[in-house]
Amino acid sequence: MSDELAGKRIAFLVANAGVEEAELTRPWQAVHDAGGEPILLAPQKDTIQAVSHDTEAAGTFDPDHAVGDVSAEDFAALILPGGVANPDKLRLVPEAVAFVQAVAAAGKPIAAICHAPWTLVEAGLVEGKTLTSWPSLQTDIRNAGGDWRDEQVFVCPERGFDLVTSRKPDDLDAFGEQLVKTFAAAS
Repeated sequence: MSDELAGKRIAFLVANAGVEEAELTRPWQAVHDAGGEPILLAPQKDTIQAVSHDTEAAGTFDPDHAVGDVSAEDFAALILPGGVANPDKLRLVPEAVAFVQAVAAAGKPIAAICHAPWTLVEAGLVEGKTLTSWPSLQTDIRNAGGDWRDEQVFVCPERGFDLVTSRKPDDLDAFGEQLVKTFAAAS
């Protein structure tokens, strides 16, 4: 265990159903192993049903807080795990979108993997950014004013906040390593 993220509370924002389990648990472990304090947020403070491969039921998780009950000021950074249904559901939750916008407006780093950039599109945070994602999102990202790249992990500092993105579960090692590095460098 290292201490790169010691004293930093890191928000993980997911819907109450549909988050890809590995895209939640592996970055969570990376934050924990770096000495950070991962905090799980969801639209409701009810059980979260994760999935594996987008359709198979996986584990369940209890959120620490409903996203509407916290402030961006309470956290050093934000992680948006993927899964097809997860970000699609989050885009419809005004409190979730507002929270993501507030994190970016505060200049705090955000990390998103796979389908999670859909939430960033909804929050109006993709324009002028370069990012990667699951390939099916590239048209949505371009239509929102972003520059899509097919890379394992990409960091974009434009528009006042660092954005770390990755494409898929196969990229989780690189994603975890880069988000820890980026979050540790943030003030």
